Amino acid sequence: MHLQTDKSLFLVGPMASGKTTVGQKLAKQLDLEFIDVDQEIVRRSGVSIAWIFDVEGEELFRERESRIIEELSLLPGLLLATGGGAILRAENRRCLIERGAVLFLDTTVDTQLNRTTYDTKRPLLQNVDKRKVLTKMKLERDPLYREVADVTVKVDNRSANRMIETIMAELLDIGVVSK
Repeated sequence: MHLQTDKSLFLVGPMASGKTTVGQKLAKQLDLEFIDVDQEIVRRSGVSIAWIFDVEGEELFRERESRIIEELSLLPGLLLATGGGAILRAENRRCLIERGAVLFLDTTVDTQLNRTTYDTKRPLLQNVDKRKVLTKMKLERDPLYREVADVTVKVDNRSANRMIETIMAELLDIGVVSK
């Protein structure tokens, strides 16, 4: 199967929804280049996301994120995995909607908690009540994810390969990919 357009495919969803893992496998399946926005920020800046949050603050992190989304969303043949908060900015949502197909990986707070239990690299989950923070984020962000999404796929305990099968079927159904 291949992407039906000269545009790109974008993954959105909350932290720990599997955007990077699923994105890498899906990109391989569709013969697309895979780029994770957070990893690209680290590569370009030479410092960790946590460092950027600590030293520059979330606002400057979001500016870096927006510049990268603006730049990379113009490239065809790309699968771009955005950070969980990328959809907070209207300009990011506009880029995603106008420049490709958007896949929303929807997950539960319980799944996020399970996946982040021992994770120390997520700045927004340090020294806080994780359930409370994740619940608040879900309430704020879910409508924005749904606003941009062409396809929504529930993330559960399926393997990444099973998720890819479901995603491919959904993308085929809406004509984003063809056989």
